[in-house]
Amino acid sequence: MAFSFASCSTESKPAAKLLADSDFKTMHLDTVVFGLGCFWGAEKRFAQLSGVADVISGYADGKGVKANYQAVTLRQNKFNPNNHAEVIQVSYNPDQITLTQLLQSFFEQHDPTQMNQQGNDIGTQYRSTILLKEQKQIDLANNVSAQYQTLLTKAGLGKIKTQIKLIDTFYPAEEYHQDYLVKNPNGYCPDHSTGVRFLKKDGSPSDKVEKKDNTAIQSGQHIVIIDSEFCPYCDKFKADVANDYQGSIPMHFRRASQLDGLTITSPTWATPTILFMQDGKEQYAIQGYVNAPKFYKALGYFKLGDSEAFNVAFTEGTDSRFCKQYEIFKNTPDGVFIDKISGAPLFDTRDRFNSGTGWLSFTKPIDDSVYYKEDNRFGMERLEIRAKKSDIHLGHKFDDGPNGQPRYCINATVLEFKARS
Repeated sequence: MAFSFASCSTESKPAAKLLADSDFKTMHLDTVVFGLGCFWGAEKRFAQLSGVADVISGYADGKGVKANYQAVTLRQNKFNPNNHAEVIQVSYNPDQITLTQLLQSFFEQHDPTQMNQQGNDIGTQYRSTILLKEQKQIDLANNVSAQYQTLLTKAGLGKIKTQIKLIDTFYPAEEYHQDYLVKNPNGYCPDHSTGVRFLKKDGSPSDKVEKKDNTAIQSGQHIVIIDSEFCPYCDKFKADVANDYQGSIPMHFRRASQLDGLTITSPTWATPTILFMQDGKEQYAIQGYVNAPKFYKALGYFKLGDSEAFNVAFTEGTDSRFCKQYEIFKNTPDGVFIDKISGAPLFDTRDRFNSGTGWLSFTKPIDDSVYYKEDNRFGMERLEIRAKKSDIHLGHKFDDGPNGQPRYCINATVLEFKARS
């Protein structure tokens, strides 16, 4: 079961924003046009290459079809050989990055053996194409293509379907397509690369994606995040979730080509893809960026299943009095109680007291670990306590603690204990 949050298959950029010919001469810039599937991800990846000055999404190489998104994506044009391709115009400084390097990056960033398709994006507008300004550039592109074909063949892959032509007219796409991944912070970056890399002068692959040992992942519960280079959604997930993750289930980052030995049923081209693994086999997955509460709810289901703890954490249930977990935790030695889902510290044994209620009781939480919500259910006026990081329900705050202090009444099933080191 995979959950997806965004996809490419769904007013032109003002002319003043485009560089004039005189600007190119002054800045020593040249241009090349590439089609490698959906232009959103391609634009972002090329824009981050050193020596690239600007990347514009657009349309090219069509006849008899209007150069706009509505026309290009019409069902009647899906397999029209005269349809425009979704392309990007790359403006670059040849003194900083060569056309050969750009061509190599082009082949490495997608699957050029696909005909009119990249992943789930199907149609002639997604064809692989290189559009150039002069014959000597075409000769260079054909040479680079032949080199890559040798590497693909050695890797057991098929024939390159990339069309290499002279450019006619490049039409900038609508403004909302420009810098799309920057404007839309929730989604995924399509990564259709084959994993095959060009060789350096010493015969080793350039930017080689190293193999990973997945032996540890083949036993027990693990989280595997499929990410890729130049993926802003991956960076956002790391910043919002992964960098602060402290949970007990190990988290691993892998490229799509680094999943050897694992049984994966979901597509691996959408990055990030979050895989919840049991003994090396995918149980379910989430495609695309998710924020912390959504990630932790999915993780909670994976770790807790259909249990009392899941009911407490995510449907605001309550432990039974003197439950088994309470009996285990009520006299634990010096240490801290942590969020069972995120691993974040929540309560300290130094602030614990025996309230006689049958639930764990504390006079205060660890600083900045919880937040509060009014809870007027069941005709009562209470203050609900929730974990800041995972947003799970913890219990309620009352004013009847010892010596005029508050009482934090906490469900034991959503906690784990960690002895103080």
